[in-house]
This record gives sequence, C-alpha cells and structure tokens, in this order.
Amino acid sequence: MAKKTFEDLEIRNLWMGLVFDLSKIFYDKGFRNFDFQSQIMRAAISATNNIAEWHEKWTNPDLIKFLYIAKWSIGEVRSMLYIAKKLEYISEKQFTDFKFRAMQLGTKIYNFIAYLKNAKM
Repeated sequence: MAKKTFEDLEIRNLWMGLVFDLSKIFYDKGFRNFDFQSQIMRAAISATNNIAEWHEKWTNPDLIKFLYIAKWSIGEVRSMLYIAKKLEYISEKQFTDFKFRAMQLGTKIYNFIAYLKNAKM
C-alpha cells in the first residue's frame, strides 16, 4: 500500500459527510440539549480524528488501534441516534439514513482492519 494522507481514505471522507449532516441538526441554533449535542458530536468528530491519526503513526499496529477506536466512536454515535430518535430530535427517516451510513462505515473499517492485519507495510 502506497503511503497516502488521511484525506485520501474513503472511510474518513464518508464519515465526514455524516459528521456534517449531524452538525446541521445538533449545531442548529434551535437545538437546546447541549449535553446531548456535545456527546454525539464529540463521538462523531472523534471517529474522524482517529481515522486521521494513522498518518502520524503509519505502522499497521498503530493504524489498526486507531481504526478500532474510530469504530468504537461510530458505535457510540449509533447508540446516540437511537436516543435522538426516541427524544424526537431526528425523524425516523433521518435515523434510518444515519444508522445505515454508520453501519456501512463500521463494516468498511472492519474490512480495512482485516486487510491491514494481513498486509506488509
């Protein structure tokens, strides 16, 4: 695998799209549950940052570690989406879309980790 920047990773760019979509809802001036806002957005941003941190490490074990942390943050966002739906912060359609995208990314990260475990860098 040729060395790339984190901006080149599809998994990072897919997640950034979801982060921006979440921010439109939870950073809206009318949204007033600041504890919820902080938790879901910190988890979402944490995932992108952990995906990006591989560039500074660039070893398979470090990259795998940061990808696992990103995957865990994505799981936290998924959990928060259930709460957001129950509290009616998001619609059923938004929930379904966000959850699908999070699960899709989680699968891509899992597959990337499996690839890295077998790759020579």
